[in-house]
Amino acid sequence: MFSIVATETSVLTFISIPGIAYRGDWTFLQLAFGYVFGRILVSFLLIPLFFKHGVTSIYELLEKKFNVVIQRVASLTFLCTRIFADAVRFAAIAIIVQSITNLPITFSIIIVALVTFIYTVLGGLKTIIHIDAFQFFIYIISALICIVSLFIYIDLPIKSVMLELNNLNKFKLLDFSGDFFKNPFMFFSAFLGGTMLSFASHGADYMMVQRVLATKNIKSAKKAMIGSGIFVFFQFTLFLFIGSLIYIASSGLMIKKDHEMSYVILNILPIGFKGIVLAGVLSAAMSTLSSSINSLSSSLIKDWLPNLNSVKSSRLVSFFWTIVLVFTALIFQNSNDAFVIVGLKIASFTYGSLLSFFILTKLKYKFNTVVILTGYLSGILTVFYFVKHDISWTFYIFGSVSINIIIVLFLQTIKETLLKEP
Repeated sequence: MFSIVATETSVLTFISIPGIAYRGDWTFLQLAFGYVFGRILVSFLLIPLFFKHGVTSIYELLEKKFNVVIQRVASLTFLCTRIFADAVRFAAIAIIVQSITNLPITFSIIIVALVTFIYTVLGGLKTIIHIDAFQFFIYIISALICIVSLFIYIDLPIKSVMLELNNLNKFKLLDFSGDFFKNPFMFFSAFLGGTMLSFASHGADYMMVQRVLATKNIKSAKKAMIGSGIFVFFQFTLFLFIGSLIYIASSGLMIKKDHEMSYVILNILPIGFKGIVLAGVLSAAMSTLSSSINSLSSSLIKDWLPNLNSVKSSRLVSFFWTIVLVFTALIFQNSNDAFVIVGLKIASFTYGSLLSFFILTKLKYKFNTVVILTGYLSGILTVFYFVKHDISWTFYIFGSVSINIIIVLFLQTIKETLLKEP
């Protein structure tokens, strides 16, 4: 369970979520309500399927249910999604590392990448899972240090601070205003987006599902899955609270986007704690990066290069993905949105079509490959349509899945009807 949380807990959580609260309120937490519900869906709809078929790569299931073409399309979708989504997380590392060390951004990224690559290829999945869990606790301790330090710096009774935040409406949690289709933090939009994002990421993304498949049995897997959702909810709460406290501590100073935690580390934390918090940031970054490298390598080998099974070859593949992530990270350094929102948008772009493959395995039809791929492309085009018409990213996955399944069932019905005609 802690490994799942650590894997999805990236440096984006550490950097961007406090910034969201600093500049606004706690309505981001509405997504987390959906996260919990989405993992319940995964636990009861998909986890039994994975264990039943005993697959080592979840995309092997698609080969068994359909064919190798669908397996590789799904794997390719995962690879592209993971590269860009984790490149955003990687780029975010540079912000805080550069702020503290004054090292060039590119150099900071390379150093973190090399360290992560070394322990990833030397230890394998089991080592990564144990290290992830350890890094998670370092990460949480770092957050608690920030909270205590902020209260000391503010130098006001806790009650007074809480009243001030409440008066500033910083604790606003639920938002029922705004356009349902345009405002990602309108409650129903956020809940739907969080549900579908969690359903897709933890049910169709190999990096996340890989953690679940490492558990002893279905019961343990379900417990870890649902428990991780609850932990993430409280984790988001913790970092939103940090952002609110930064607002009080800085007297509402205009801090550059995604630099709020850097401000705390440089200006508020006692010298002795700066290193601990930096370790927490790097832990968050490396736990996600190590999992990404491992899952990218595993998916490529199992789904594309099954004959490439030597340790040396696996390490070369891991090094290849490390280089790809480093170079891709450089693309996202000048994003206008908060890094966490960029990451969620990227994942939501393709997750719908990926999730649809697994939903189709639950239906008792012998789907034609062309039919499935037509639905897949329709789902992708739906997202492009939403982007063009400024529909909130929280609808990307739901819209993509809905159109995908409708198109597939429609075409399948036509096909079967034509075959029945004399």
